[in-house]
Amino acid sequence: MKRRHFLRWFGLGFLANSSTLLIGIKQKFVSAAPQNSPKQTVFYVSVNGNDAWTGGVANPNQTKTDGPFATLERARDAIRKIKGQRSGTLNQSVTVFIRGGTYFLSKQFEFTAEDSGMQKFSITYRAYQNEKPIISGGQRLKGWQQVVLNGKRLWMIEIPQVKGGQRFFRQLWVNGQRRPRARYPKKGYLKVAEVPDATAATPWNVGQSRFNYFQGDLKNWSGLENAEIVIMTRWVESRLPIARIDPSQRLVYLGLPSFQKMEPGNAQTSGAAVYYIENIVEVLDTPGEWCLDKRLGRLYYMPKQGEDIKAVEAIIPRLSRLINLQGNPANSKFIEHLTFQNLTFAHSEWYYPADSKRHGSIQAAVSVPGAIYGEGIRSCTFQNCQVTHVSNYGIEFANGCTNNSVDSCLMSDLGAGGIKVNQGASATKITKCQIKNGGKIFHSAVGILVMNSPNNLISRNNISDFYYTGISVGWTWGYEPSPTKNNIVEFNNIHHIGLLSNGDGPILNDKGGIYILGVQPGTVIRGNVIHTIDAYSAGAWGIYLDEGSSQILVEKNVVYRTRDGGFHQHYGKNNSIRNNIFAFGRISQITRSKLENHSSFTFERNIVYWKEGQLLSGKWDDANYAFDHNLYWNVGKRNILFGKLSWQEWQKKGMDIHSLIADPLFTAPDKGDFRLKPGSPASKLEIGK
Repeated sequence: MKRRHFLRWFGLGFLANSSTLLIGIKQKFVSAAPQNSPKQTVFYVSVNGNDAWTGGVANPNQTKTDGPFATLERARDAIRKIKGQRSGTLNQSVTVFIRGGTYFLSKQFEFTAEDSGMQKFSITYRAYQNEKPIISGGQRLKGWQQVVLNGKRLWMIEIPQVKGGQRFFRQLWVNGQRRPRARYPKKGYLKVAEVPDATAATPWNVGQSRFNYFQGDLKNWSGLENAEIVIMTRWVESRLPIARIDPSQRLVYLGLPSFQKMEPGNAQTSGAAVYYIENIVEVLDTPGEWCLDKRLGRLYYMPKQGEDIKAVEAIIPRLSRLINLQGNPANSKFIEHLTFQNLTFAHSEWYYPADSKRHGSIQAAVSVPGAIYGEGIRSCTFQNCQVTHVSNYGIEFANGCTNNSVDSCLMSDLGAGGIKVNQGASATKITKCQIKNGGKIFHSAVGILVMNSPNNLISRNNISDFYYTGISVGWTWGYEPSPTKNNIVEFNNIHHIGLLSNGDGPILNDKGGIYILGVQPGTVIRGNVIHTIDAYSAGAWGIYLDEGSSQILVEKNVVYRTRDGGFHQHYGKNNSIRNNIFAFGRISQITRSKLENHSSFTFERNIVYWKEGQLLSGKWDDANYAFDHNLYWNVGKRNILFGKLSWQEWQKKGMDIHSLIADPLFTAPDKGDFRLKPGSPASKLEIGK
């Protein structure tokens, strides 16, 4: 949806505007460039530099005997030398100014505990003035030839490492844009017809190695050894080699089993499987597409109109990690007080190990690492940076990471997700970031993923265009003790999850704009605006409290245009849902999926507003929940059902004694404007206090 509507809900004192929700974040590349002074040491790095120079001036001198360094490693080592002369300490801050241009890394850029700054004297790597340096894990391609293949005019380049089996890649960027591999079908997805090796008794997490396709869907193409089939089931994708296609029986034989049980794509179940195929040279027929022939070691590309074979910039990835911040928390050796500002990190690719028996992750593409990886880092900051053109998550905080921050960063064109906070990390601040256009390769990735980690702040971020989930916090299923607690998820703008802005999808199921797992005392979800959440065949909620979610406060959120409803609690206990707006669920508005012998949640001072579907879905036959002081309105209908019960029967059950069925008088709800007009009955219920 191209239009954006600033939302103000006066009753809650809630304002979602350009500053709080960062709709259309602009990156800032502003940096002073002081010379060395008593207060700080300054080094410079330039693509025109020389590591034999001092690095103390921004430009080469006239005699070319001094100037900036050429590499980041040289600047890092110069700081190490300074610290070595002072027994590992600093007596002033250090800034490394990186000039514009692309720095192609031959190996990942390493930091260890010896590269730390100090609380009073930090170390900063930042862009020089308004220039835009790119730290790249890629390789430029040169030496294209024009060829004719299958009657098509293409560009071709030979890459010996591919033919030798040392290297295979799944990404290509041309003139700064991701180019798709040759894909069939070009748009949309094919449905699995039948799965002969799966029955009703087959467990959902047991995959299959073949399926039937519908007549006319596939051909027995040559070069299938290069092809990869991508199959979506439930909440994950499987990326699998094709062994062969048998047209006589309409069977596809896979080189590995799918990650989960496949079910026919027409089934209205979460296991309904859809798929597409990539990297078949015979379907390479659209400008901008490419295909890699690993048998011949050749890359074929169909150029777009206006692209010049002599001037084109084509980049392929060669590193799986760009920055490696490797502390040693087990030995109390941490990387501390490092800051990265106004830098762009690009062009990396990670893929499952060659000996992996299953090419998929249990959920949220959890096995995919970060292009920038930190372990044992403390009080480090990424500010106004970009991570783009990668197959990975953007940034990953692992064991021993605490008090780090990612502020005002842009992450886009992501093969997986934006930011991962792993078990053993804590107190990460992720604020004012724009995280968009993810899941390009690993479709089940999420914008921000927090796993078994406490005390994190996720605030004022704009997250959009992911196939699975916007923000996921938890990762302990059920009521087992969990380290996940005191996480604050507030004032984020989360939209186009499942159904992308460009109309692609949905392809996965069982998701949420915000998805929560496990017991989480002190966790708060507040002030978020969530909309346009969809699923392929089952399960897309705005706020989803899944298995065991407990002791969580959900307040002052605005959730609208979801497939299955604004709020869903699978099972959990003692949650508080208050002062929210839930609007325009297609199938239902509020879902509770399990009967339990304890209090599930209290639901009070909320506004529920809808045009289609039912109000409540799931399990409501017990009374282990509490509803009161809410306002309900089914547009144009006063007679509504609460599950199986009428309004009078619902109140006799002790629910919603002080609630109302009335029009809340929103300003323009169909346009996403949920301001309350004067005289709204919401004021009578003190909604928003």
